[in-house]
Amino acid sequence: MRRRLRIALATTTAALALCSSLGVEGGSATARARAQNVDHKCSDNVDVDGFSDSLDGTLFRKRYVGNLSGLAVDHDGSIAAVSDRSLLFRLKVQSQNGNPTAEPTGVTDLRDEQGYPSLDSEALVIDSDKTRLVTSEIEPSIRIYDESGRNPVKLTMPKRLLVKPDGRAPDRNLTLEGLTLQPGGKTLVASMEGPLEGDGKDTAGHTLVRLQSWQREQGQSAKDFKIAAQYGYAVDKNPDVASKDLGISEIAATPDGRLLVIERGHSPSGNTVRLYLADLSGATDVTNTENLPGSAQLVKKTLLADLVKCPDLGAPAKQPQHNKLLDNIEGMAVTSATGGTLKLLLVSDDNANVAQITRLYALTAKLPSSGS
Repeated sequence: MRRRLRIALATTTAALALCSSLGVEGGSATARARAQNVDHKCSDNVDVDGFSDSLDGTLFRKRYVGNLSGLAVDHDGSIAAVSDRSLLFRLKVQSQNGNPTAEPTGVTDLRDEQGYPSLDSEALVIDSDKTRLVTSEIEPSIRIYDESGRNPVKLTMPKRLLVKPDGRAPDRNLTLEGLTLQPGGKTLVASMEGPLEGDGKDTAGHTLVRLQSWQREQGQSAKDFKIAAQYGYAVDKNPDVASKDLGISEIAATPDGRLLVIERGHSPSGNTVRLYLADLSGATDVTNTENLPGSAQLVKKTLLADLVKCPDLGAPAKQPQHNKLLDNIEGMAVTSATGGTLKLLLVSDDNANVAQITRLYALTAKLPSSGS
């Protein structure tokens, strides 16, 4: 989101092509750590393979390559990155000693139905037919663009999720921050960053936000997505600010249909970023629940890693941080999957702030079994 803290696996071919370009076949993060005598472990489930500031402060075709909020693997193996300033970049991402360096190779100006760049684009999905689904926090909305990034069509949005006075979202900077397409392509899931007015907390005092899904039949286009189940999700408290909670900044589907969830917050002491694995299968559909929690069974989540605990890998920081490696992480894509081991690419949104950094992160995550 602008000036504040601020999508689905592509085809197997694209994922394998990207896996090759990132050089992950040359050995695991553990092997590299031994070779370099550096510990890459963030937790028992997550290693940080490397980072890169190659995009920080750069221009491409007179556009600022920053404010990046969403990532997706495209069909040709490149990375699509959406900026909250209505720009969609194409990136060539490669690996240098585990560090994911990137080079812009294309950019598209996103527009609304009237041709204006009045969007706050936050998350991105690339569908099987190469259409682009992009969220905007302003209304909020999900727009479907053709492969060229033009001819937008809006998906129907549940009224409750709209910004006041049309709905119950109190702040347009805390709406649709995450978007992902589940395996099989039938279910689209979006995440609200913050709570709706009137929704409460769980028994432990955690703020409750909503995840919204849409469904379509096999073979249908993105325009055929229909509003489906809605779920309640409890976000963590901000460890630095007792009066604030973390917010969901991104979600990404795993091959078995669970969700990776980034919860992120900021304080004068620095950024907090946590990676969770969430399971929607046992959660109650809260479409008809006016105020959470009610009797709802919330989404179950498992902490994979608190990224504050990752090694900093010698990263620089422009402002106070608990861990100099961290900044305002908002985008995430699964670039390959082998069994329960996933390769992830993350990006931070610098908010066009000289004290922040546009940074790419390469992570390896090992998922616990669905019965854990």
